[in-house]
Amino acid sequence: MTSNAGTLNMLRGLDLLAANEGYYLVGAAVVCLAALVFFAIFVRYFQLWIQCKMTGAGITLLDLIMMSFRKVNTPVIVRGKIMSVQAGLTELYPITTRALEAHFLANGNVPQVIQALIAAHRANIPLDWQTAAAIDLAGRNILDAVRTSVYPKVIDCPDPKSGPDAVLSAVCGDGIELRARARVTVRTNLEQLVGGATEETVVARVGQGIVQAIGKQSSYKIVLANPELISETVLELGLEKHTSFEIVSIDIADIDVGDNIGARLQADQAEADTRVAQAKAEQKRAEMFAREQEMLAQVQESRAKVVLAEAEVPKAIAASFRSGKLGLMDYYELNNVQADTKMRSAIAGDGVGTATRV
Repeated sequence: MTSNAGTLNMLRGLDLLAANEGYYLVGAAVVCLAALVFFAIFVRYFQLWIQCKMTGAGITLLDLIMMSFRKVNTPVIVRGKIMSVQAGLTELYPITTRALEAHFLANGNVPQVIQALIAAHRANIPLDWQTAAAIDLAGRNILDAVRTSVYPKVIDCPDPKSGPDAVLSAVCGDGIELRARARVTVRTNLEQLVGGATEETVVARVGQGIVQAIGKQSSYKIVLANPELISETVLELGLEKHTSFEIVSIDIADIDVGDNIGARLQADQAEADTRVAQAKAEQKRAEMFAREQEMLAQVQESRAKVVLAEAEVPKAIAASFRSGKLGLMDYYELNNVQADTKMRSAIAGDGVGTATRV
């Protein structure tokens, strides 16, 4: 009995030892898995975490892991935060890690915005994080805008895209055409960059101002002698209103004399007046010709009436004979008078008499 109890206790000890070994194996597996996960995280984020630690960016290892869960590009956010910290931007503007993540998730260009803020800060240009982020999300190149504010750019007017021979054509008060080209120096107005008109609007307004300035001059000689009058007049118009740019200067690069538009217009007017006069004369001639035809018709009508009246003479003579009012001797005397009248007319050169022989 004693040996059986000892055997039973031995078996129970072996079962307990086997159970403990199973627990140990599971625990070891869990520890190995945790170590493997930690190693993978360490390998992936160690370099970024060290950079944040050494530069004081304030991004922890847990923050880097959570960025991956939020599908944020961790290298982009880390570099952006490091640049802002090293440049001293975080002391001026509330550029937090969450703000950088939000801008990235909104499809913004985080490195470009940070670079623009650094450039503006170095150039003493007032630009904060909210404005720069809004400009970037609006689709404008904020870095290029800051660079243009620091280093103004030159715009050709008219736009070279219109053709190599494109010019601004304007006519002075004396009718002489002037063809000009201008170069406009502009810098970005960051306050109106969102919602402001673009470069094409500035070119169009400057072209309009140049044409207006040339048209105000009484003679083309004044413009050729003082081209700066055009620049001064255009600058006074305030063409940069509601645009993304501020006009620094307007320089007349080239100005040439074109056609004499006034003389051409006068010649065209004279030709038009001549055509009008010819038309009126032709109308008058047609009216006179119609009047002549009417008079000829009246003459023919009168001749017809005379012929009809002459046809009544023999009838009247015959009626006189029948009634006894006209004798034979009277008739012969009437014929003699007619013959004598016809002879006298022939001698005088008046042609043959028109009296009817009865």
